[in-house]
Parts: sequence; structure tokens; C-alpha cells
Amino acid sequence: MLLVLLVAGACVGYAVIFAWAKVGFGLSVPEVSKVMTYPAAFPQGWGLLMMAQGVLLFSACAGGALALASALGYSWAEYFNPRRLGAGWWLVAAALLIVVILPFMSTLIAWNAAVHFPAVLHEFEVWARASEDRAQNITQFLTRFSTNGRFLAALLVIALVPAVSEELVFRGVIQKNLVRWFSPHVGVWLGAAIFSAIHFQFFGFVPRFVLGLVLGYLYLWSGNILVSMAAHFTQNAFQLLILYLTQHGHFGWGFDPDATEALPWWLVVPSALLSVGLLYFLQERMSAPAAPTHMLTLSHRGIEVRSPKPSA
Repeated sequence: MLLVLLVAGACVGYAVIFAWAKVGFGLSVPEVSKVMTYPAAFPQGWGLLMMAQGVLLFSACAGGALALASALGYSWAEYFNPRRLGAGWWLVAAALLIVVILPFMSTLIAWNAAVHFPAVLHEFEVWARASEDRAQNITQFLTRFSTNGRFLAALLVIALVPAVSEELVFRGVIQKNLVRWFSPHVGVWLGAAIFSAIHFQFFGFVPRFVLGLVLGYLYLWSGNILVSMAAHFTQNAFQLLILYLTQHGHFGWGFDPDATEALPWWLVVPSALLSVGLLYFLQERMSAPAAPTHMLTLSHRGIEVRSPKPSA
């Protein structure tokens, strides 16, 4: 049902994109396809591509997840936030964790980027690297912040929209149900694997998988989707901010959001230790027995009420 709603949301998103392109950019459907394929060759390319990415992701992912909750008879708050936010500092602590863990993550990025597949998968490796190069070129095009307005637009489309949309789908729906079907830890790990795999960036699978684990446990412990959203937004926004400051000469060193070089060990080791400490601290402060609830599921008999299995 989620897949059906994601596809339906994507169809609505494309309709909005083509209508917006016609009204806002004066482009026909064939012209939209041409601009989207070669955005750097057209003056409308940056604006159209940025708009399209934001609209499509929000319409498909956020729209699909919210529609699913409604179809099952839940309010959005009830489905995605089984627990109220315990304290405002939870959001700040989740954001701080993401900043602290970045140096450690750089080692995973460097290792994963240098991985080579077995000889029998050489053709696949060539295709995968070419695909990721194309994706990196698009990212570099969208993150050329020649104006403050472009930076603000990127914060909305590249940082906020994915944080909201992807968390609703991957933690709010997929992980929630995997935890209910299997166990808390299996649900978090499977959800993180799906989250990483769905991006189709094979040479960034491991760091994105680890990020998915962090986001997944934050949601599992807190029971509130706002916590994982805050962490996800920080992950995206912090890198955009550093890139923006670098492009405008505020740093003497360059920064590439797709860089694959590990940071020095004297940053990585404290990062790993502090991250473990923060994770333990948050697990102790956030975790609490959740009140028993009933799950509503759809079947050929209509909506059924089922009591959840006791969690381990």
C-alpha cells in the first residue's frame, strides 16, 4: 500500500512540476525534459531542477507516508509520534550528535569510496561509478551558491524537505512496521539498510547505512519523529553551510560535500568516542516503556484492530 501511495504522490508531483514550469518558467513539457536533462545549458536550469527535486520528493515521500497513516485511520501525530517530545533539548542533542559524528563518518566515506567489486562484477562497478559521477555533477551544479537566495533555497530543498519526507517514510512507516514484525534491533538495522540501498549510491552505502542506524535508534528511543528529523536536517544543512561559507571566502580551505578523504586521526578518534558517549546518554535519557497501543491494519475484511506483540 505504501508503494502505491508513493507512486500516486509522484504522479501528483510531476503534475505540479509541469504546471509550475509552464506558469513560472514558460516551458512546455518537451522543453522541461530538455532542461532537466541538461540544466547547466539553460538559464532556467538551476531553478527548475531545484524546484522539481523538492516538489517530487515531498509529494511522493511525505505525501505517501501521510496518506498511509490517514488511510489506516490514524491522526498524523498519533502514527508518527507515539510518544510526546520529552524535552526540547532532545532536538538540540540529536543535532549535536550529527555534528560530532561527522569526522568519524569521513573514515567510512573514504573506505567505501575506495572499495572495488570482484572481477566478475567489473561491468557493474563501471556502471555504478558512472552513475554516481553523474549524480555528483548534479549536486555540484545545485550547490553553486552565487546568491544568498540560492543558499536559502538549497536549505529548503536539499536539507529540510529530505529531512521531513525521508524520515516520514523510512523511520515513520518502514522502520515502525519492521520493528512491529520482527524486533526493535532487527527493525532498525533492516530499515537502515533499505534507507541506504534506495539511494542507489553503492560507493556511499556504508556511511549512509550508519547514518540510518543513528537516525533509526533516535526514533526508536524517543518515539518522536521530530528527533530523527532534527538530526537528518542537521546532517544536510551543516554541510551546505560549510560549503556556502567556503564559496564566499570565509574559510581558507576548500570543502566538497562529496569529498572522499578521511579527516586526520586526531579529529576522528575524539569524534568516535564522543559519539558513543552521546548515543549512550541519549539512549538513557530518551528510552522509556511505551504505553500499549493498538495497530490498525488493512485487509480484505477492512480495517482491523490488533494488539502489538510485547517488545523485547
